[in-house]
Amino acid sequence: MKCFGYFPLILNSSPYSISSKSQPFLKSLQLLLSTLPRWNTSTDNLNITNPILLSMENCTSMSQLKQIQAQMIRKGLIFHVFPVSRIIAFCALSDHGDMNYARLVFDHIPNPNVYTWNTMIRGYSNAKNPLMGLSIFRKMVKEGVEMDGRSFVFTLKVFGQVSGFREGRAVHCSILKVGFEASVLVQNGLLHYYADGGFLVCARQVFDECAIRDVVTWTAMIDGYVQRDDPDDALRLFDVMLCSEIVPNEVTMIALLSACALKGDLNLGRRIHRCIEKFNVTYTSNLMNAMLDMYVKCGCLMSARRIFEDMKYRDVFSWTSMVNGYAKHGELEMARKYFDEMPTKNVVSWNAMIAGYSQNSQPQNALNLFQDMLKGGVIPIEATLVPVLSACAQSGCLDMGQRIFHHYVHQKRVELGESLGNAFIDVYGKCGRIDMAEKLFNEMPKRDLVSWNSMIVGYADHGNANKALILFERMIDQGFKPDHITFVGILSACGHAGLVAKGREHFAGMQQNFGLEPKAEHYVCMIDLLGRVGLIEEAYDMIQKMPMEPDEAAWGALLNACRMHGNADIGKFAAYKLIDLNPEDSGAYVLLANLCAKERRWGEVRIVRSMMREKGIRKTRGHSFIEVEGDFHEFSAGDDAHPRSKDIYKILEDIYVTENLEEDVLFRVR
Repeated sequence: MKCFGYFPLILNSSPYSISSKSQPFLKSLQLLLSTLPRWNTSTDNLNITNPILLSMENCTSMSQLKQIQAQMIRKGLIFHVFPVSRIIAFCALSDHGDMNYARLVFDHIPNPNVYTWNTMIRGYSNAKNPLMGLSIFRKMVKEGVEMDGRSFVFTLKVFGQVSGFREGRAVHCSILKVGFEASVLVQNGLLHYYADGGFLVCARQVFDECAIRDVVTWTAMIDGYVQRDDPDDALRLFDVMLCSEIVPNEVTMIALLSACALKGDLNLGRRIHRCIEKFNVTYTSNLMNAMLDMYVKCGCLMSARRIFEDMKYRDVFSWTSMVNGYAKHGELEMARKYFDEMPTKNVVSWNAMIAGYSQNSQPQNALNLFQDMLKGGVIPIEATLVPVLSACAQSGCLDMGQRIFHHYVHQKRVELGESLGNAFIDVYGKCGRIDMAEKLFNEMPKRDLVSWNSMIVGYADHGNANKALILFERMIDQGFKPDHITFVGILSACGHAGLVAKGREHFAGMQQNFGLEPKAEHYVCMIDLLGRVGLIEEAYDMIQKMPMEPDEAAWGALLNACRMHGNADIGKFAAYKLIDLNPEDSGAYVLLANLCAKERRWGEVRIVRSMMREKGIRKTRGHSFIEVEGDFHEFSAGDDAHPRSKDIYKILEDIYVTENLEEDVLFRVR
């Protein structure tokens, strides 16, 4: 008699044996077993000789299973524990199984043993039906079934799917009561349960109490830290693991590469790469993808490309990593090249390319690609719509933003989460519909700091300083701590409304009340605020005292203030600072020329224009675009490239003539 798990299997005797005349048939069946579906790995060490049971091990569909079951009934095998356990195992664990059928068979077994109970719990776990798995476990407890280590491991896996911390602790107590705490298998199951659920303190307690730690124990704890964005503790634990002379495996190294990617630390990533070679870890597709992802996120595209080219098998993750890497570094032509060459694309691939265009100020390309994605039948998700809405905000495409809201949010195709809600607020605010942004903000069930910042900045851009300041106070009252972006919005709001005292108060309060050191953009806001109300000398004094080197925005704000209030001397100084920083920017020359012209310094105007001619600098032509029925039309000053430019200019001429006639009539009436 041989045993597998909990089922005695009688070999070479009825009803499991076959005669020597059937040996050729047996060899054929055993040959077929070399390509078994992986639901039946548990029988790998068994010497099964009965042809019906052999056919069961090679079963690939429910229709086949029912035929085999009929044969078992006819031969009387169905009344034995092992054959019926194989039926349940196929139904519960195979990709082609049926949990409902497994339950029907299970309910008809008079006295199922612990292996069968475990199979049912595991099957419900695999089927993502944790509630049914828990009901089996509770029934198991109620009927007093003597459990083994796997019972607890599978049950903890089920509890992990419902985040049942209290229930998981109860299982932990049961483990201690029945004396399984010394089992490495059970310890690893507990550790994985706590780590995967984010209960790292409990996980570390289990880890520290483990009498025996194998590579799975160490890997589970390391991966737990990584999954909770704690790469430093993961890497420290890895160093301790190496000192304990535990050899890491593929899963360990994948977790560590993810830790390096989280930190963005290229040197650490290369160290882990060397460890992979040192310990001769097999380069599987998953490991290669993790290494590729690490180099991309650490900004080393050269190494990432080398790994990509060395890969024998590239899946959609490999290609998407390359697209994402080049897109995030602004190399959009290379990103698009990889994107176009992808043999298959999924929604994440499209997201990466769309986000690349959106984040690199190419909104039109982002929107065009989004339209191509929809035409290709790919269904967008929240991560798709956020960069698309950012592109809408950049290009002023309110209509498309509204269509997206109606089609995906209003019709319940995509849930309105915080990120998506914030993106809509941004679109409405930048497209002139602050009322819609306000309505959506007030209706959002959850708001994060970005939500408050988006609304404050929106109010500031629309000149609603009082609303921005009131919202800021509401935000503080609700326990949110402002960040640097919050104060950009607040100071900008004060600038648009000329609230000098409030602006000074909030600028000083950044550090005093919230521990935030003002950045260059906050100084620019204050320079703009002071300059708008005519305090040119004070604005100039602030720019001189900035703790960082003033940038183009700072000198530009001062120059614009000088133009508004006619301070040619300081304005001239600011203009030449701007020209030093960016000699090719026509805006500085034009502002300086306009300032000098306003002060009737015609000689200096000629000098500025002469400088522009000598350097070959032309005033940047104004341009705009408009969306009409989903199509985008772009125009530049003096442009005649549009196919309907003659019609457009005729309408403009008619408008001009009409306006002149109206003015003439009005003049005569007066």
